[in-house]
Amino acid sequence: MQRILVTGATGFIGQALVPSLLARGDTAVTILVRETYSQPDLHPLPTSLQAIRPRIHVVYADLRNFRQTVQAVREAKPTHVFHLAARGATDPFLGLDTALRHNLYGTLNLVRACFEKTQTVRQLITARTPGELSSMNVYAASKAAAWNFCEMYGRIQQWPIHAAMIFQAYGPGQTKRNIIPAAIRVARAGKEFPMTSGEQKRDWIYIEDICAGLAAILDADLPPATTIDLGSGVLTRVVDVVEQIYEMVGGNGRPRPGLLPDRPGEAPVQAADVARTEEMIGWRTAVSLSTGLSKIIAANTM
Repeated sequence: MQRILVTGATGFIGQALVPSLLARGDTAVTILVRETYSQPDLHPLPTSLQAIRPRIHVVYADLRNFRQTVQAVREAKPTHVFHLAARGATDPFLGLDTALRHNLYGTLNLVRACFEKTQTVRQLITARTPGELSSMNVYAASKAAAWNFCEMYGRIQQWPIHAAMIFQAYGPGQTKRNIIPAAIRVARAGKEFPMTSGEQKRDWIYIEDICAGLAAILDADLPPATTIDLGSGVLTRVVDVVEQIYEMVGGNGRPRPGLLPDRPGEAPVQAADVARTEEMIGWRTAVSLSTGLSKIIAANTM
């Protein structure tokens, strides 16, 4: 049986990944949450995780603290680790110290705890963002720095560290600060949606596909320090996605591109290398953008 430790389990991707791992039937899942969650009355787990709480083990640690991280990994005794925890995914211009402490030092503490201090871990899979390729903001630059160290350990120490470069993620349960839930909410209200130019071309990937892609990386025969792109291979402009949402929702209102400035340093195109991904792990996405948007709108969860 695989014993899987998940950091960032209370986030958007983590809340979907944990139940999908449990559904495999041959997997025991432990989630690592911040030490403050040890007081459940003050910091309850999300509802989606509370529903499966009897089936998961919980360990507590602040990844910025190496001693706590080592203790949590020793308690979990994982064979595999998914590292999803990060700060700044919806606030990419967060403070530099915060980004470095959480995203760089937190990752390094986890990596060292897994391979320097324990002997049970067969694979660590860390989540990456395509923004790293251009270091487009503080969040992306801190994630890129963390991966540089992971690459170093993978190549020099041959530690089995792999990465999933997750492209434009979307799906039910995503925070309202993201473009799709924000556009759905405003479209349903029949209002205009002020936005940037929307000319950025993105590779959109639905949450179910993300979970399937992450699962496909488990125990894949990959050299250390390998990154696997998780995307659909189809590029769609942001403005086209918002317009499609308004068409699906119906009613009054419309998107208003160009009323807000584009983010400085934002890459105009982010595309996954899906041919390489299929060659390396035998996996492709299954949910089209139109189907994914329909599922979110039908779920009425925004």
